[in-house]
Amino acid sequence: MIRTLRGVLREKSSEGALIEVGGIGFLVGMSSNAIASLPPIGEEALVHTYLAVREDALSLFGFVDAAERELFLRLIGVSGVGPKVALAALSTFTPQVFRELLSEGDVKRMSTVPGIGKKTAQRIVLELQGILEDDFPRGAGGPSARDGSLMAQAMEALLGMGFTSAEAQTALEHHEGDLTDVGEVVRYALKRLGANA
Repeated sequence: MIRTLRGVLREKSSEGALIEVGGIGFLVGMSSNAIASLPPIGEEALVHTYLAVREDALSLFGFVDAAERELFLRLIGVSGVGPKVALAALSTFTPQVFRELLSEGDVKRMSTVPGIGKKTAQRIVLELQGILEDDFPRGAGGPSARDGSLMAQAMEALLGMGFTSAEAQTALEHHEGDLTDVGEVVRYALKRLGANA
């Protein structure tokens, strides 16, 4: 799995970027927000990536950070939301604004994303509303941002082991142990998944 790319930025377009790594040019699909954050052409760029494997194609998608990548993975895990629609959502809203829409259950604004109708918007809100707040908590009185980052790291580790986003999310639910040790969280999840921890 290709998780990050660091190389020279050769091209930018409305759909993504061409990043040259060791003489090989990787075409990376990105949201417009991510593209806007890239350095000028000819400079070094670092992007977090996700490789989508289908029978007829391999597609590489890039993100400014792990949080944007995680939101993308959550979105494509929702029935009816593919990579292009997920990128459209990330182009329309920043991850922070997107999480605010989820917490407010704002189906109307969610359905303004190209490719997302009212029914799909309702599914996104229904399936992701609590999950994203658990992974990326905000405000006082709840887990700290550090805890949310740790859970995101644990999620990324499980995804890297080949578990699906849904399996990883289920395995991480209700963890009440040490939230300062990502290894302990991953071991807890593996036990719930029936794997050797």
